Amino acid sequence: MERLKTVDDFKTLQDRLLAERDPHIPTIVIPAGTCGQASGANDLIRVAKRELLRRKLLEKVYLRITGCHGFCEMEPSVLVEPRGTFYPKVSLKDMVRIVEGVARGEVLEELLFLNPQTGKRIEKQNDVPFFRKQLRTILSQNEQIDPIRIYNYIETGGYAAMVRVLVNGEPSYVIDEVKASGLRGRGGAGFPTGSKWELLARQVNGTGKFLVCNADEGDPGAYMDRSVIEGNPHGIIEGMIIGAYGTGATEGVIYVRNEYPLAIKHLIIALQQAHELGLLGKYILGTDFSFDIRLVRGAGAFVCGEETALIRSIEGKMGEPRQRPPFPVQKGINGKPTAINNVETWANIPVIIRRGAQEFAKVGRRNTGTKIFSLVGKIRNTGLVEVPMGVTIDKIISDIGGGPVENAKIKAVQTGGPSGGCIPAKMFNLPIDYESLTKVGSIMGSGGMIVMDENTCMVDVAKYFMNFLKDESCGKCFICRKGTQRMYEILDDISKGEGAVGHLDLLEELAYVVKDTAMCGLGQTAPNPVLSTLRYFREEYLEHINNKRCPAGVCKELVTFLINEKCTGCRTCVRSCPEEAITGKKKERHAIDSEKCTKCGACRSLCKFDAIEVS
Repeated sequence: MERLKTVDDFKTLQDRLLAERDPHIPTIVIPAGTCGQASGANDLIRVAKRELLRRKLLEKVYLRITGCHGFCEMEPSVLVEPRGTFYPKVSLKDMVRIVEGVARGEVLEELLFLNPQTGKRIEKQNDVPFFRKQLRTILSQNEQIDPIRIYNYIETGGYAAMVRVLVNGEPSYVIDEVKASGLRGRGGAGFPTGSKWELLARQVNGTGKFLVCNADEGDPGAYMDRSVIEGNPHGIIEGMIIGAYGTGATEGVIYVRNEYPLAIKHLIIALQQAHELGLLGKYILGTDFSFDIRLVRGAGAFVCGEETALIRSIEGKMGEPRQRPPFPVQKGINGKPTAINNVETWANIPVIIRRGAQEFAKVGRRNTGTKIFSLVGKIRNTGLVEVPMGVTIDKIISDIGGGPVENAKIKAVQTGGPSGGCIPAKMFNLPIDYESLTKVGSIMGSGGMIVMDENTCMVDVAKYFMNFLKDESCGKCFICRKGTQRMYEILDDISKGEGAVGHLDLLEELAYVVKDTAMCGLGQTAPNPVLSTLRYFREEYLEHINNKRCPAGVCKELVTFLINEKCTGCRTCVRSCPEEAITGKKKERHAIDSEKCTKCGACRSLCKFDAIEVS
């Protein structure tokens, strides 16, 4: 890899790569992010390579290995360009046929996506309802790029925004564009990115400044940042280089949790390639501008998502938050001014420079740009969803997510992870923006979205998140340490039928005390799951307390499993029961021994006849 010494060298390389690229040659695209690999994408890749070699098609058909495209429910999948043909849940035998079909210019109709609403096959990926109703600005780059090939990124326009900034020669241009775009931080409270950078640029510090990419994605059910890094690490690096030029930063850190091995692998490769090509390090492309990035692996502590705790972790200390002021832009890593943004924020920076701030700001209502959500839970289409800011929750859940998996109606959605709140179905017309979510007791957070149906107990949900938060509390702040623990204990009592009506007032009072007096963002937002479920699902709490009953049949101490007259005697429940608590003859109604039953729910989840009910 030849080092580029000037801006002209970069432009020459980009022109050469574009000239060598033939957009008419069919390309088999296999998404191989973590979700794809878990579903068998690596096996598809091996089969595709074997068939291309065996059939001598290497000059006639290209193969591109990419990160996640977003539709995780349909992995492993294959995309064929330039037609845009989408094949979901591809088997190894299907892969052989797909290679053969691509070589012949054929579309395999029987392997195409089947629309469950219309019963018709859909060829084009962009016509599949899951994709059609999104606005994929960041995620769409994943399918265009092999994340471990920097030339692939450059030929699709990568690093062109960085070059534009260097040619412009005015750091204030970067700050002005980001401010005009209206971009707000995508990792939490939504602080205006341009304003944060302006504060950093004003800091005078002879020893340098830091920029940090926070990839410590700790919310249960959230994996947006992981997928963006796996699929397009150079987009993050380019965004940080642009930010460094605008703010005067000299050092960069990408802080990523150690549980993301594929993301770490792709980042290491991308950083090495950027160094070798002369896009990172001293005197980038022959200019006076120097900037370097190093990778720091975190141990996975949830509290390190808080910026001051993250800074301490980078410094090699225990990840504990500290009082502010001074704020990180004044005194951060090793006492140097530091600005921290999350993965998705950095990924938007090259987009803003390429398109222009005004064009970027045209997308979204109230807040600008798009937002990526991880859509998981009791929903038909799980995966990553990118939509304009300001769309309603219902549009995401019904139009893109495809609604509930089975007959049970959707009850609520949790946004913002453990620090967010549960929003009831009656409020799904709520637009997704920072202010609207805050008003109803939730937050945007990094973008986790967990869908819950009628079989979900909201007391159990609050208990689950509070258990998570009490374990993840760093312990430095007494209010947070003991407050989260006591809230969990009250919720645990209620779930066992040992609660009293007075506990609800106590729980609410305690939640507000923690919210108002905790030192850092973790403690201040920790009560949100409790407060939101009390606010919107108080009747479920009262049902647990007054009637000693869990309406959703989740809290084990309050339920009894019974087999009703719908039982056909198929014996599926007998085979599924780990305690041999179910007896009965074949084709006759069975019975459950309540003394042996551990209420694991395995029988109920497998019964196809709704014959197992909860009393």
